[in-house]
Amino acid sequence: MRDMPMGGEDGTMTMAPPRADHTATPHKMMGMMHMTFFWGDRAVVLFPGWPGDRGAGMYLLCLLFVLALAALTEALALLSRLLARRSGGGEATAAASAALLTAVHAARMGMAYLVMLAVMSFNVGVLLAAVAGHAIGFLLARSRVRTGAARASDASPDLCGIPPSNGSKP
Repeated sequence: MRDMPMGGEDGTMTMAPPRADHTATPHKMMGMMHMTFFWGDRAVVLFPGWPGDRGAGMYLLCLLFVLALAALTEALALLSRLLARRSGGGEATAAASAALLTAVHAARMGMAYLVMLAVMSFNVGVLLAAVAGHAIGFLLARSRVRTGAARASDASPDLCGIPPSNGSKP
């Protein structure tokens, strides 16, 4: 067998096309993903391209959205606790109350996961908005500020300062 040159008959070398190596080719969104915390208004939060490069105004709207989601999560936690404590009159009322409690719990979990996914953008502003939203939601929904006239004994510690609905201690 005689030695044949690689490639064509005229002795030129031809190269095989490059191998398709998916690990070496970054995804088109890879340039916008961060794996460490960063500060800036060019973030992608929850949806592709949002707020993205749309400016500081859209970034502030995104922060307010995350803050409101976190605060609403805390409010739904209070509503869930109140519905669980509410005493039902009959079996039909208990079934309706259980269905409502399940719906409120599902909505609360969905919002909590959305807040978690927003924080996973690794943007410090989004993290601070989520923490502030949870703090504001807790303050408004579950932590009543007591005045000197209010007695500490009329509130249940299990309900974070909210008296039981039936008037008795839990």
